[in-house]
Amino acid sequence: MLSIELGHFALILAFALSVVQVGVATYAWQRPNEGSFQFVRQASMLQFLLVLLSFAALSVAFVTSDFSLKLAYEHSHSLQPTLYKFTSVWGNHEGSMLLWVLILTLFGAAVAIGGSNLPKPTLNLVLGNQGFLAFAFIGFTLFTSNPFERLPEMPLEGRDLNPILQDVGLAIHPPLLYIGYVGFSVCFSFAVAALISGKIDGAWARWVRPWTMASWIFLTLGIAMGSYWAYYELGWGGWWFWDPVENASFMPWLTGTALLHSALVMEKRGALKIWTVLLAIITFSLSLLGTFLVRSGILTSVHSFATDPSRGLVILGMLTFFICGAFLLFAWRAPTLKAGGLFAPVSREAALVFNNLFLATATIAVLVGTLYPLVLDAFTGIKISVGAPFFDLTFGALMVPLLLVVPFGPFLPWKRASIAQASKRLFGAIVISFVLTVIVSAYLWEGFSLTPLGLLLGFWVIIGSLTDLVERSKLFKVAPSVSLRRLAGLPKNVWSTSLAHMGLGMTVLGVVFVMTYETETITTMEPGQQLETYGYSVRFIDEIDTAGPNFTSERATFAVAPIGSTEKTLSSEKRNYPARQMPTTEAGIKTFGLSQIYISIGDRVGENGRVVRIWTKPWILLIWLGAVVMSLAGAYSLTDRKYRIAAPNLAKKQQLGAAR
Repeated sequence: MLSIELGHFALILAFALSVVQVGVATYAWQRPNEGSFQFVRQASMLQFLLVLLSFAALSVAFVTSDFSLKLAYEHSHSLQPTLYKFTSVWGNHEGSMLLWVLILTLFGAAVAIGGSNLPKPTLNLVLGNQGFLAFAFIGFTLFTSNPFERLPEMPLEGRDLNPILQDVGLAIHPPLLYIGYVGFSVCFSFAVAALISGKIDGAWARWVRPWTMASWIFLTLGIAMGSYWAYYELGWGGWWFWDPVENASFMPWLTGTALLHSALVMEKRGALKIWTVLLAIITFSLSLLGTFLVRSGILTSVHSFATDPSRGLVILGMLTFFICGAFLLFAWRAPTLKAGGLFAPVSREAALVFNNLFLATATIAVLVGTLYPLVLDAFTGIKISVGAPFFDLTFGALMVPLLLVVPFGPFLPWKRASIAQASKRLFGAIVISFVLTVIVSAYLWEGFSLTPLGLLLGFWVIIGSLTDLVERSKLFKVAPSVSLRRLAGLPKNVWSTSLAHMGLGMTVLGVVFVMTYETETITTMEPGQQLETYGYSVRFIDEIDTAGPNFTSERATFAVAPIGSTEKTLSSEKRNYPARQMPTTEAGIKTFGLSQIYISIGDRVGENGRVVRIWTKPWILLIWLGAVVMSLAGAYSLTDRKYRIAAPNLAKKQQLGAAR
């Protein structure tokens, strides 16, 4: 069995190795030699193995309920299911930082292994910067947030994990989110390497793009999983609250999306070099900002770890150092970088620049709304809150022009294009989108509102994306067998672009349907009673008291169905966790197609009555299904062979050209 001391020692060794790695990488930059390059690569891989050993030792202590470990005592319980014992490892500040370090070193090792075809000086700079990040975060974990601290006497029982976190969502959401956050560190390191070396070209963009895509995929899934987790776990039926910590994960997603599109322009046309490097720095900087917000203690949120402010100050210092250092380096070196290829105001490049402009502006709007109350409180003591109306209005207004332009991108040639020609090819999509909007709006009419505009945008993005595939396959113009062969032979980037945009349209439709047409009914029901609400029948079957491994529960069972359909049962609970003396509400949810009915029980009324809250959520699954489709599209693009072969070959060709 792995001992706690072994895990602690492995983490100390990883810290020492990061110091040596940075030193050797610096030496190798000044005096390039094969031995130093190989050492830096091997150090990155060994560092990951040491942190993995450390994380495994901590996990064993939690799973075996070793309460001599202070962290296990404070955040675990012997009666917890094994899955929750394991997820308790990162359900706290110290353990989550070790998970962060584990993923950081994993990416460093992945670059060391997968970057063997990179120019060795470039790889050395990237791994040197990754080692410096590892040095900072391992040092923070060891000296301010040591997860291996022992108690002088071993307690008989632990204090249990926060009940809200005792859910399978904790096993999925934080790791996905951290992989997204930390993955952008590789893009950051490539940007720093480019600024130091002054070498940035299409090959650099092709090296960066797979790491950007992989990070973006995991961040997309992490945000979607977090949204669904909050939706079903907190018991109030909301899927997004514009919570500051939600915003902290959303901002790097926005700039990461801009970075993906900007890197594409740079890869294809050699343009937007300076902007792409800047986006790589900004995206990881926003990831660091999210880390600070969660762990600084300045937020009161169900997502944040309540820690002492001194740790927050240390993280703030690290954040300031890395962000300011990167921006100073950018200010010094950016003027020496060539701007790259030129393009007309109407072209695919211009459309992607337009995309970047609105994504960047949306990020600024979310950033201001998130930080303004914190800054105002810090300097004046005045406490205000910036709520959903501000974000809905500003973010929504910025997304309208962006969504209008999205389908045009694939129809615009590089360098120079014609809006008239693109519009002509998209005419069918325009007509179909309008017809669908009119039909759906008329069927669900509830008075004048902006809902038809939202529906039109969602349908427009989806139909426009399908139109690109229809045009390329010449569907309805040639024999069906020929169209199918053409579809099968389309490049992977064409498929991934169309699918990603379709996923975006699906999410837009889901948001519009739920925000406009969801209903809420608050009533009192007794066992045996039945009611009809907004097209659903709800029958209260019974209520029983039951017990779980480490909680007691009052469970109410209901039979629900669209009126006239076969009933399905669901259960809603109110739980109490004795160790924490905390109650939770577990909502009952039943799915019908892409819609859901959501039931949450409240306090008792009289002898047998119970307050019951019933929400109907039309087409809500489109929100998360769209995110999954976007992620699958990104994953499919990563299977493109050019990201494994073409970039190194391109670099070699450019080196040979320079030599001639």
